[in-house]
Amino acid sequence: MADRHAPSRTALVAQARDSIMRGSKSFAAASRLFDSQTRERVWLLYAWCRRCDDLADDQDHGGVLGPAAGAQDRLATIRTLTELAFAGEATGDPAFDALGVVARETGLTRAMADDVIGGFALDADDWRPRSEADLLQYCFHVAGAVGVMMAVVMGVSPTDEDTLDRACDLGLAFQLANIARDLDEDDAAGRCYLPLDWLVEADIPPGEHMKPHYRGALVPIVARMCAMAQDYEVSARIGAARLPLRSRWAVLSAAGIYGAIGREVARAGEHAWDHRVTTSTAAKLGFVAKALAQCLLPPPGSAPALPWTRRQLAERARAA
Repeated sequence: MADRHAPSRTALVAQARDSIMRGSKSFAAASRLFDSQTRERVWLLYAWCRRCDDLADDQDHGGVLGPAAGAQDRLATIRTLTELAFAGEATGDPAFDALGVVARETGLTRAMADDVIGGFALDADDWRPRSEADLLQYCFHVAGAVGVMMAVVMGVSPTDEDTLDRACDLGLAFQLANIARDLDEDDAAGRCYLPLDWLVEADIPPGEHMKPHYRGALVPIVARMCAMAQDYEVSARIGAARLPLRSRWAVLSAAGIYGAIGREVARAGEHAWDHRVTTSTAAKLGFVAKALAQCLLPPPGSAPALPWTRRQLAERARAA
């Protein structure tokens, strides 16, 4: 039973809705496609993800990254409050109380949450990927593991390993597209998620990949990343077919929108970072309509060969 001093579920849902409206208007709009129960649970989970992200980066619903000092202390706070939430205790923070509610309602596990927190730990350590496997390891923590939790919130059994694999694949696809799009912003914040091996192969000195005279050499690297994102997206669409209709519609809409971002970055070549690639409202509505039609069609017959799967990445993380 939840601690009697925790806010009511109604209050937590209202606060979670406010959080998603502030933090991601696109995600808030997409959440309308869910049935009411799933929508509320998605909001509750989003609130925890958003709050963890803000704590880790010393922000308030995104924006300019805060100072790196104190990152380990903030990470410890995330872990402590998450542990309290799974224990059913009031945390003093509505977003963590929201996690406790949705975990009890759906079967989310502490291990799933720990996989997400692993991404904040990497950033707190000022980590940089050396290899493709490292890159996908990071994407697994910050997005693939979130996809797994979202799938459970949508009604997938926590023991349905194959469908959870597909949900993770969608998160990997999203994060790869995000990294490709946000290279310039990350560079300004002193971060780089391109594998060192890839930069070395392209004769780009580490830390200098966004300088104008390296743009030409950077394009094939980014194209490689965007192609990888597309392969993971195709795999994810197979799993989406197993979701209830409205959840399937929402997931396929998001896949179309984020897939378009990656494809536009690849198409723009050297000009991909002249301005931030976005999707217009009209285009988003188009993807929503297209996704509804896709709900009535059979999914892709088979997925492309993927370099790493969820279970491989999870094992790799626990062995580190």
